[in-house]
Amino acid sequence: MSEVNKGPLAGQRALVTGANSGIGAAVARGLAMAGAKVVINYVVNEPDAIKLVNEIEKSGGQAMALYADVSNESDVQSMFSGMIEAWGSIDILVNNAGIQRDAPFVDMTLSQWNKVMEVNLTGQFLCTREAAREFARRGVVPELSCAAGKVVCMSSVHEVIPWAGHVNYAASKGGVMMFMQSVAQELAHLKIRVNGIAPGAIRTPINRNAWETPEAEASLLKLIPYERIGEPADIAKATVWLASDQSDYVTGATLFIDGGMTLYPGFREGG
Repeated sequence: MSEVNKGPLAGQRALVTGANSGIGAAVARGLAMAGAKVVINYVVNEPDAIKLVNEIEKSGGQAMALYADVSNESDVQSMFSGMIEAWGSIDILVNNAGIQRDAPFVDMTLSQWNKVMEVNLTGQFLCTREAAREFARRGVVPELSCAAGKVVCMSSVHEVIPWAGHVNYAASKGGVMMFMQSVAQELAHLKIRVNGIAPGAIRTPINRNAWETPEAEASLLKLIPYERIGEPADIAKATVWLASDQSDYVTGATLFIDGGMTLYPGFREGG
């Protein structure tokens, strides 16, 4: 048996939305290394999704790529049907897919507002609903996990930090926080655990302009008391923990992984 198959998630089946790049790809790798079979969801750049599937399989894991626009109900239902048909069920959902459509508030279009809400918030609703239905139908399988199912909702420090120029994004992430907590409250009696992760500044392509040059990085680090930019692997490790039985008494919680960004660093010297 390979080391992958001995991990804390051995035998479990995971779906990661928006998993063909950045944080999603790192989370997919982490879950696979912990022993889970992983669905790599994508909406663009299918070759990247296939490449990640091949990488996971080369390392001894199991993965498959499935297309779905998470804001489209029929796409989401087809994706879950495909996964369950192939692997029998689902044990872990990571709601990672998210986008930005930035604009000054007075210039923000209704389309920019709606698109961010559709992907970042409605997408989490649609995927979590499908996963919860399957978790509830199947119930606890003790040889796999203490819980009937685990959901991790990827949020942002901007669920609590206002962000001028990004009102739609910040509002969507505040919505994710209350969505996660409300669903966790409602489903806990079914032994379904729902938690959130709120990353801070993570070194991914989507925010390259914030860290690529020494000047940009120095400016960003002023906001991070721990004085380093986060890596996608930091998020992946936390996701594995939240998906494992090591966190079995944790539900409705948001884990901030931000190097202290939410600690109001300006008050360290200026308060």
